Amino acid sequence: MAQHEDGELIDHHCHGLVQRDLARPEFESMLTEADAPGPPGTTLFDSQIGFALRRWCAPLLDLSPHTDPDSYLERRAALGYEEVHRRLLTATGITTFCVDTGFQPEPLTSAEQLAAYAATNANAHPSMTADPGTSAGTGAGVGTGAGVGTGAGVGTAACGLEVTRLERIAELAAVDVLTGQIGVSHLADTVRARLDTRAPTTVAVKSVAAYRAGLELPAVRPTEREVAAATRTWINEIRAGAPIRLHDPVLHAFLIWCGVDAGLPVQIHVGYGDNDLDLTRGNPLLLTGLLRALAPTGVSILLLHCYPYHREAAYLAQVFPNVHLDLGLAIHNTGRGSAALLAQALELAPFAKLLFSTDTYALAELFLLGATLFRRGLARFLDDGVADDAWTSTDAARVTRMISADNARRVYSLPLASSSLQVPASAAHDLAVHSGTSGDDPARGPATRGQSTHGDAPSNDATRGEATRSQVTWAGW
Repeated sequence: MAQHEDGELIDHHCHGLVQRDLARPEFESMLTEADAPGPPGTTLFDSQIGFALRRWCAPLLDLSPHTDPDSYLERRAALGYEEVHRRLLTATGITTFCVDTGFQPEPLTSAEQLAAYAATNANAHPSMTADPGTSAGTGAGVGTGAGVGTGAGVGTAACGLEVTRLERIAELAAVDVLTGQIGVSHLADTVRARLDTRAPTTVAVKSVAAYRAGLELPAVRPTEREVAAATRTWINEIRAGAPIRLHDPVLHAFLIWCGVDAGLPVQIHVGYGDNDLDLTRGNPLLLTGLLRALAPTGVSILLLHCYPYHREAAYLAQVFPNVHLDLGLAIHNTGRGSAALLAQALELAPFAKLLFSTDTYALAELFLLGATLFRRGLARFLDDGVADDAWTSTDAARVTRMISADNARRVYSLPLASSSLQVPASAAHDLAVHSGTSGDDPARGPATRGQSTHGDAPSNDATRGEATRSQVTWAGW
């Protein structure tokens, strides 16, 4: 059986969790990329993700595996969202969370808060130490017969880091232009300056060009003149009434080059997403020209999610030395079928080029499912190779560590041992004080996983007017 010696996982791309309790319709809406419920009489629990949730999450809430949806949701509500977050995140074995904070339809947990929830292993719930195969076990094993493992060990610290969304930087700069704080000719330099003064916890940037313009981006670096012309056109469109939503391929390419110039790994959404996305324009092969131009820089490019183009992404990861991929939300959405996706991605991708991520948004269950299904699928793939004498059990254990954590550690220049990372005392204190309690619903209405356009504009400057703020829309994962 393939074994990860300490069970550690580094989630190199995820989002925050909702900080309130959820009724069933809201909960189900966050299990899907759809932006509307299914036909009357149907439920998301009758899907791969629904069955996986009942199997793997229920034991962490003191329920039997495969418990019915109503019983699960009743127990979830009785525990309260904070206790659910704590139990499920503690059980994942994730020690580092790289959090995309660019999508905030309502207040979500911060990177620090996620780390604090995951770092409460010393107070692990009894269900986390149950026998493997029946509930959630703490063992390091990742074989297909094992239960959910915390893996990281009692008392392990966790770390929360940030991924900066490039479009958010540009759109905030556009607001500054519209409110007269900077001139239109200064937008490009403002973007560069804000990347240069990024938070010290920022480890990567992310592009959602797939949602806005598609991935057929310029194969050569845009010139300053091209960037200036595209910027003027964009600002004029906004002044004419268009939403502050970046859609120009020249500017999307410019943003990616800004991330490269800053020396930051660049994450690019590929493939699977909500219905705001034209999936045919999300094929990573459309990036081939740009990737060829980026290769000499040596800056890592991370292709996120990839399904159903995971084989194409694996090809790109093989032929370009700086390209990597993950399967992200495809793992938990395909449930039992996720093992096949992992095997298909690893047909061609070098093992040093695949990273673990959950792309979790809103629900702690998605962290648990992403971790559990990933461990099981990878173990099945590697165990089959040992059985076929394709590699040794020692090789399998080493590859497990690579894909689970070491590849991300190399790409993002993370410390060699996650145990050296400290949970912020303030976040840990907040969890201790509020453990098991539930908060009031925020003033904003619910936002589903599939809702991709929002009227709420990010604001970090009190001088920005409400009318301008309301024009900003966010989309993409």
